[in-house]
Amino acid sequence: MSETVTVDESATHDAAREPVTGERADLLEALAKQRHFLRFTTRDLTDEQAGRRTTASQLCLGGLIKHVTAVERTWVRFILDGPSAMPDFTKMTEADWARRADEFRMLPGETLTGVLADYAEVARRTDELVVTLPDLDAAQPLPKAPWSEPGGRWSARRVLLHIVTETAQHAGHADIIRESLDGAKSMG
Repeated sequence: MSETVTVDESATHDAAREPVTGERADLLEALAKQRHFLRFTTRDLTDEQAGRRTTASQLCLGGLIKHVTAVERTWVRFILDGPSAMPDFTKMTEADWARRADEFRMLPGETLTGVLADYAEVARRTDELVVTLPDLDAAQPLPKAPWSEPGGRWSARRVLLHIVTETAQHAGHADIIRESLDGAKSMG
């Protein structure tokens, strides 16, 4: 039996022990807003509903949150460790791509509660990094990937903006999936 999950909107941003101002506050606010919209699409859903495909795509709400969690976790590791934190996408096998595809769906035994808890923990660690990172200008070379510019480097700031963008894009996808599921909307 699937349990209905109520979204805990306080699940992120306890990283600021002292007031955070300026650019870091703006980054934290942007992240919090987009995370809210993404999580909000799962309000009052069962595990089965969170794993259901409702459009022509392979995406489901739980899978989108798993994907955004994985993306955020990996890019934060990139800020700290550089390209070694990421796979060499130019050398990935069929099995690697299949495992990567699993992050877009709810697998047997996964629950929405568990997916949201993992997302909250990753968000907490990201928020803490935003507050404590010595230099937002610190840059790392981009990992090898067909979509990376050769010789490109991204600063921590640019990576964080990418995480905001990725979260916002998938929050929009999630809104369409939720509306297709039961007519609920995040806005409007």
